[in-house]
Amino acid sequence: MSYPNLSALLEAIVYLAKEPVSLDDIHAAVPEVDAIEIERTLNELIERYRTEHHGIEIREVAGGYRFSTKPEHHEVLKEFIKTQIPPTRLSLAALETLAVIAYKQPVTVPEIQDIRGVHASSVIKTLLDKKLITTAGRKEVLGRPILYKTTKEFLMHFGLKDLAELPSMEEFEELIKAQVGAEEEIISPS
Repeated sequence: MSYPNLSALLEAIVYLAKEPVSLDDIHAAVPEVDAIEIERTLNELIERYRTEHHGIEIREVAGGYRFSTKPEHHEVLKEFIKTQIPPTRLSLAALETLAVIAYKQPVTVPEIQDIRGVHASSVIKTLLDKKLITTAGRKEVLGRPILYKTTKEFLMHFGLKDLAELPSMEEFEELIKAQVGAEEEIISPS
């Protein structure tokens, strides 16, 4: 079966997917279309959405493709979305723990606690509940503690293609300071 408008079909598949959709998943949906043709058409779509006439783009995130808003609109969209749904907020302890896991993974709770200097078990449970981290087996040492790593949801939540896109530790520390400052301003406005 041939598709008269493969571009429109691929656009619909990427739009409909709840999670970033891989080339393999797209090819499985339309097996009669050559994988190279799918990739070529998808790249054409990506280029088409890069023009200034679109407020959204197709980005490669967490091993797949998804629609995303363009960075130049983020400030206005951030204000708009605040009026729509309550944000998923992470405490400073959760952000710090998540940072340790992201940069040191796979890592155990004792290792996290050594780095942070505080107990981390309840924060680990919160991050597991939010599906931002998962278990990664057990460390081959006495007691065989559980190892933790970030998830695909972590990449999606922070809009990262992969872990190589993590900001530097200095940039991350600045983000944490900015969040703490914003929270203090909310608690005690001047």
